[in-house]
Amino acid sequence: MKRLRGAHVVWDWNGTLLHDIHAVIDATNASFAELGLEPITLERYRDLYCVPVPRFYERLMGRLPTDAEWQVMDAVFHKHYWTRVDTCSLAEGASELLAGRRADGRTQSLLSLAPHEHLVPIVRRHGIHEYFVRVDGRTDASHDGKAERMVRHLAELEGVDVDRVVVIGDALDDAVAAAHVGARAVLYTGGSHSRASLELAGVPVVDSLAEAVDVAERLVG
Repeated sequence: MKRLRGAHVVWDWNGTLLHDIHAVIDATNASFAELGLEPITLERYRDLYCVPVPRFYERLMGRLPTDAEWQVMDAVFHKHYWTRVDTCSLAEGASELLAGRRADGRTQSLLSLAPHEHLVPIVRRHGIHEYFVRVDGRTDASHDGKAERMVRHLAELEGVDVDRVVVIGDALDDAVAAAHVGARAVLYTGGSHSRASLELAGVPVVDSLAEAVDVAERLVG
């Protein structure tokens, strides 16, 4: 089997390749208004957000939502989010980075907690589907993190050694998932977490996707 060169990047979607943080904040506050919660600023959201998402609500409410409450919260948020997502663009330079990496013989894939049936059409609409060797979204109702999903994702990739896999994402959960499979991670500040929160992961933290790719290639040497 042919072994490919350079880093294999596993990209995150929301908050990383898709610059949707403002749509997320708008949808969060619209859902909070329905749920009787106080509105949240971008800064506070980035300080409190975490995966699994019910833990985020625990930080806001002082307790975990019940299963019934969580189902309502999740449905209300997504009702508002999906009406806004088509206004979101890719992160600055994302399309060019993806195209350039493929042209240079690098491989990359996409793993997201967004529902698979929503993820694939959006990726296609942005004209970048062809740049990935695999695209995986969430196919079940679980809102647990990416760790076990990363195991399955990498198992489906041919010719990719885990020692050259670098996960690029905007959340601590991306670093957790990378560590779970023995891969490396680079975290990007343009999404759901503050820089201070991301630095807790003990992995490189960057302010642009171009820098993330440069660091990823250096990490695999």
